[in-house]
Amino acid sequence: MRAYGAQVMIEWRANAPKWQQVADILIAGISDGTYPPDSQLPSQHELAAEYGIALNTAQKIMRRLREQGWAYSVKGVGTFVAPEEQRGAAQGG
Repeated sequence: MRAYGAQVMIEWRANAPKWQQVADILIAGISDGTYPPDSQLPSQHELAAEYGIALNTAQKIMRRLREQGWAYSVKGVGTFVAPEEQRGAAQGG
Protein backbone atom coordinates (compact mmCIF):
# COMPACT_ATOMS: atom_id res chain seq x y z
CA MET A 1 0.00 0.00 0.00
CA ARG A 2 1.20 3.49 -0.74
CA ALA A 3 1.73 6.13 1.92
CA TYR A 4 -1.43 7.99 2.83
CA GLY A 5 -1.75 11.05 0.64
CA ALA A 6 0.58 9.76 -2.08
CA GLN A 7 -1.17 10.35 -5.37
CA VAL A 8 -1.13 7.75 -8.13
CA MET A 9 -0.43 8.93 -11.64
CA ILE A 10 -3.12 7.41 -13.80
CA GLU A 11 -3.99 7.97 -17.42
CA TRP A 12 -7.77 8.23 -17.33
CA ARG A 13 -9.63 6.54 -20.19
CA ALA A 14 -12.13 8.84 -21.88
CA ASN A 15 -14.58 6.00 -22.52
CA ALA A 16 -15.12 5.00 -18.86
CA PRO A 17 -16.04 6.98 -15.73
CA LYS A 18 -13.32 7.48 -13.12
CA TRP A 19 -15.22 5.49 -10.50
CA GLN A 20 -15.29 2.48 -12.82
CA GLN A 21 -11.59 2.77 -13.63
CA VAL A 22 -10.59 2.88 -9.94
CA ALA A 23 -13.02 0.03 -9.17
CA ASP A 24 -11.35 -1.97 -11.96
CA ILE A 25 -7.94 -1.34 -10.37
CA LEU A 26 -9.20 -2.58 -7.00
CA ILE A 27 -10.88 -5.62 -8.57
CA ALA A 28 -7.64 -6.45 -10.39
CA GLY A 29 -5.82 -6.23 -7.04
CA ILE A 30 -8.37 -8.56 -5.46
CA SER A 31 -8.13 -10.99 -8.39
CA ASP A 32 -4.31 -11.11 -8.41
CA GLY A 33 -4.00 -11.50 -4.63
CA THR A 34 -2.69 -8.02 -3.86
CA TYR A 35 -5.75 -7.76 -1.60
CA PRO A 36 -6.35 -11.31 -0.24
CA PRO A 37 -9.74 -12.40 1.16
CA ASP A 38 -10.69 -10.61 4.40
CA SER A 39 -7.91 -8.02 4.00
CA GLN A 40 -8.84 -4.38 4.46
CA LEU A 41 -9.20 -2.24 1.35
CA PRO A 42 -8.05 1.40 1.29
CA SER A 43 -10.46 3.77 3.02
CA GLN A 44 -12.59 6.19 1.03
CA HIS A 45 -10.34 9.05 2.15
CA GLU A 46 -7.24 7.11 1.07
CA LEU A 47 -8.77 6.39 -2.36
CA ALA A 48 -9.72 10.04 -2.79
CA ALA A 49 -6.20 11.21 -1.93
CA GLU A 50 -4.41 8.45 -3.85
CA TYR A 51 -6.34 8.81 -7.11
CA GLY A 52 -7.22 12.50 -6.93
CA ILE A 53 -10.96 11.78 -6.97
CA ALA A 54 -13.83 13.27 -4.98
CA LEU A 55 -14.86 11.62 -1.73
CA ASN A 56 -18.34 10.90 -3.11
CA THR A 57 -16.67 9.09 -6.05
CA ALA A 58 -14.71 6.94 -3.58
CA GLN A 59 -17.95 6.19 -1.71
CA LYS A 60 -19.57 5.09 -4.98
CA ILE A 61 -16.63 2.77 -5.72
CA MET A 62 -16.91 1.03 -2.35
CA ARG A 63 -20.70 0.75 -2.67
CA ARG A 64 -20.34 -0.87 -6.10
CA LEU A 65 -17.70 -3.32 -4.85
CA ARG A 66 -20.07 -4.37 -2.06
CA GLU A 67 -23.05 -4.63 -4.44
CA GLN A 68 -21.02 -6.79 -6.85
CA GLY A 69 -19.86 -9.08 -4.06
CA TRP A 70 -16.18 -8.09 -4.14
CA ALA A 71 -16.21 -6.54 -0.68
CA TYR A 72 -18.07 -6.25 2.61
CA SER A 73 -18.03 -3.51 5.25
CA VAL A 74 -17.78 -3.61 9.02
CA LYS A 75 -19.36 -0.48 10.52
CA GLY A 76 -16.77 1.72 12.16
CA VAL A 77 -13.89 -0.50 10.98
CA GLY A 78 -13.65 -0.46 7.18
CA THR A 79 -14.24 -2.33 3.95
CA PHE A 80 -12.73 -5.77 3.40
CA VAL A 81 -12.25 -8.21 0.52
CA ALA A 82 -15.06 -10.76 0.38
CA PRO A 83 -14.14 -14.45 0.50
CA GLU A 84 -13.99 -16.05 -2.95
CA GLU A 85 -17.09 -18.18 -2.41
CA GLN A 86 -19.08 -15.07 -1.49
CA ARG A 87 -17.90 -13.25 -4.63
CA GLY A 88 -19.01 -16.10 -6.84
CA ALA A 89 -22.48 -16.18 -5.28
CA ALA A 90 -22.98 -12.44 -5.74
CA GLN A 91 -21.86 -12.65 -9.39
CA GLY A 92 -24.11 -15.53 -10.20
CA GLY A 93 -21.21 -17.99 -10.45
